[in-house]
Amino acid sequence: MTTTPMNPCASRSPRSALFPFAIAAAVALAAGTTAIAQERPAPLRALEKQGLTIVGTFPAPGGLTAWAAYAGQQPVALYATPDGKHVIAGTLLDADGRNLTREALDKAVRGPMSAGLWKQLESSHWIADGQAKAPRTIYVFTDPNCPYCNKFWADARPWVDSGKVTLRHIMVGILTPTSAGKAAALLADKNPSQALAAHERDHAAEAAKTLASGRPKPLDDKGVKPLATIPAAIQGQLDANEKLMAAFGLQATPAEVWRDAAGVVQMRTGAPDAALAEIMGPR
Repeated sequence: MTTTPMNPCASRSPRSALFPFAIAAAVALAAGTTAIAQERPAPLRALEKQGLTIVGTFPAPGGLTAWAAYAGQQPVALYATPDGKHVIAGTLLDADGRNLTREALDKAVRGPMSAGLWKQLESSHWIADGQAKAPRTIYVFTDPNCPYCNKFWADARPWVDSGKVTLRHIMVGILTPTSAGKAAALLADKNPSQALAAHERDHAAEAAKTLASGRPKPLDDKGVKPLATIPAAIQGQLDANEKLMAAFGLQATPAEVWRDAAGVVQMRTGAPDAALAEIMGPR
């Protein structure tokens, strides 16, 4: 679930829509003349090569074989024809117009999709904030010039300082011309956690004041200095983080991603006071 706040710190259009082309191009792809294994029809194998993740089958009527899949955070139902030569993507309805897909598809993909999304987050380029053994981990897409990111950092201190939550800041540079240079400087620092904490702490009072005034503005350039030239390796990390943010459908910072009590990945953007308990858990 993704929730967009009234006042996101930074908005952007995703660089790319992750997999729609794969679904559109190959849902009705005909297979060759060779024999097709029942467990993986050729059209499904073609879709997998284009980025779709196939989870497994679920019950379907009418001689169809239903396959549960997902692209990014979008569940996809695929129905293979009895000959295995074609698949149809979409929703199956019965004679009364009832949706036969939604519940079964959600049940089939919820766990694997959450695990896949979490693995992508773990492999991203983040800066640790808090104790590694904290019972709850929250990933935060963070721009170093974003006042709402700074507010979220400050609001999270009771949970982080008590050892109940660890934040992993996935650094992006999308808000101002100096954002990328500052994000790169933090990622390249010998002690990124310490550098990020000092940066956020030094700006907390001023950011709180500007937000309270109703005239938010990007953080100033005191503290961390943007790199004039970003090393290729660090630029690659920033590019990968921005691509991940776009793939998750998140267009503003801060954007928080966490797992709920059932282990399902949840997402939202912004730093709303009313949502802190939902994101952070009990104090």
